[in-house]
Amino acid sequence: MAGFHRPLHEHRAVNGGWLRPTVFGAMDGLVSNFALIAGVAGGQADPDTVVLAGLAGLAAGAFSMSVGEYTSVASQAELAEAEIAVERAELAQRPHAELRELTELYISRGVEPELAQQVAEQLSKDPDQALKIHTQEELGVDLHNLPSPKVAAVSSFLSFAVGALLPVLPYLLGATSLWPALIVALLGLFGCGALVSRITARSWWYSGLRQLLLGAASAGLTYLIGSAVGAGLS
Repeated sequence: MAGFHRPLHEHRAVNGGWLRPTVFGAMDGLVSNFALIAGVAGGQADPDTVVLAGLAGLAAGAFSMSVGEYTSVASQAELAEAEIAVERAELAQRPHAELRELTELYISRGVEPELAQQVAEQLSKDPDQALKIHTQEELGVDLHNLPSPKVAAVSSFLSFAVGALLPVLPYLLGATSLWPALIVALLGLFGCGALVSRITARSWWYSGLRQLLLGAASAGLTYLIGSAVGAGLS
């Protein structure tokens, strides 16, 4: 189509309400439940006890993550909405002061004063547009794209449950030792780390290896603690 130019590149969304809780939930579920299972197994517990501990850890962790994310994101959104309401009231009661504020903001960013005045006046003609610009510039938020507490809670719950289920699966399928769970968990840790690299600047092998080493260290230390406690109780 004449006169239409495609953008040179597209950016991925970086402020959505699902990405952080999903990634964090999966990692946390896998690492924490793998460490929990390793600690219980280190204490010489029977496979049934390990399964019970793993499933209890899955349920407790998933609900805890979900509630925590909901409360955190809801509080963040409520604070943003309160500040947006303040900005809306300021625009209605003191439009000239807000116009001057926006003009000075553009001047501080290197725009010529006369042009900054013209841009600010043009953007301020539409009240909705003016509110959007002021909230973006002053609060750093998009009033039409605030994070959703429900999305964050559901994403966190599901991702934690999936991550926490991985080290329990071998036991559910009949394993009687920690080794199968160890292999599955390490593969899951590396896979999660490699997957995260798709949304970061890190290489897949670096991200995967880093997550594998951190998770293995956590599980190894917990296993040693479980062994020491188990020996002391026997």
